[in-house]
Amino acid sequence: MTTKSSGFTLIELLVVVAILGIIAAIGIVSYNGYVASAKKTSAKNIMQQISLGQTEHYSDNGSYYTQGNCTFSDASDSSSTDIETNLLGGSDSITKEVGYNICIAKDGSNYKILAKEDGGSCELTLLANGRFSPPDGNNC
Repeated sequence: MTTKSSGFTLIELLVVVAILGIIAAIGIVSYNGYVASAKKTSAKNIMQQISLGQTEHYSDNGSYYTQGNCTFSDASDSSSTDIETNLLGGSDSITKEVGYNICIAKDGSNYKILAKEDGGSCELTLLANGRFSPPDGNNC
């Protein structure tokens, strides 16, 4: 007497669900790393736009636009809005989606642009010479 099986066993279904769970977990971790990297790159691009705005501001006024001796903890929504208004022509470049707040510190006769990750520990510094210090950011 032989019986024909026309379906999957419970064990086979559990193995498939476990494999799909592992693949999903790997995908989520990879996706989160991708998003963080994209936000960091976007913040660096905005900082370079601000640097170009500084060149124009210096050409018009004979001095760089700074927000005093700001530090990473001073980078906020209001400092970012001030930068957009005074250097970027009021554009809405520094949005919440970027995930970074920015301020401009006086650095001798020059400036440095500081960006702090919103709710995170990543800190980016763009010097007046156009170089990031350190190149990959602090705590990133």
